[in-house]
Amino acid sequence: MKFENNKSGNGGVLTLNNESKEIGRLTYTIFPEDNRLIISFVLVHPEFEGGGMGKYLVEEAIRFARENNWKVYPHCSYARSVMMRMNDVEDIFLKN
Repeated sequence: MKFENNKSGNGGVLTLNNESKEIGRLTYTIFPEDNRLIISFVLVHPEFEGGGMGKYLVEEAIRFARENNWKVYPHCSYARSVMMRMNDVEDIFLKN
């Protein structure tokens, strides 16, 4: 599996791909003046659901945010539920 970050302006799409196709994607918006990354949407294609792929996408967004010293606000309810269950994100998780 491979992540690809297609950043454009203040937004972007993280995709997770296997050797032949896209597994899922996460869209985000960056507010650099607030040091904040907002996760807008997480999608895992139906044939890959149930295998933790959405969580991998959220973890990759968190890694990207940490590299840039940004906090993460999960506007997407799925991303929020994933982050609420994680133990190592207190330093980066914006809950409101």
